[in-house]
Amino acid sequence: MGRDRLSRGAEVGETCNFTTLDGTQVLYLDRVEAQWPLRLTLDVGSHVPLHCTASGKLFLAHMAVAERDALIGALALTRMTRQTITTAKALKAECEAIARSDHSCDHEEFIAGLIAVAVPVRDEAGRVRAAIALHAPTARMSLAEAQRQLPALRAAAGRMGRLL
Repeated sequence: MGRDRLSRGAEVGETCNFTTLDGTQVLYLDRVEAQWPLRLTLDVGSHVPLHCTASGKLFLAHMAVAERDALIGALALTRMTRQTITTAKALKAECEAIARSDHSCDHEEFIAGLIAVAVPVRDEAGRVRAAIALHAPTARMSLAEAQRQLPALRAAAGRMGRLL
């Protein structure tokens, strides 16, 4: 994410991730850590599930419906927290809502006490090639507060998309 103001945390003040789809998982390509003592560290190269992360659900939501339905049918929708979506029907409905809003949220679905929001990074043809996500512990930021950062995330995604 380079020297972008968002990547330095200057605008959002929390950890930001740059991710892509890697088969049936999300791959962390880059991240900039918040300088707070309470934070989750996932190294570049880490993989996380599609069904319970903001980036993962965003990638699913922007797939062709037949491709998405087939992939959801093949995923083990493992419960990670009490909030994790564990049925194909609920995940498909979530994907439809994400496609309409063009952003995704993790409502403590991957890790209890951690929220996230993600926006797509599109190439020149408009294809979703990556995502930029912000995540934070709920002790410091509510999901509503994270969603107020969507304009900054979208602006950064637009700048990143021009580099693809």
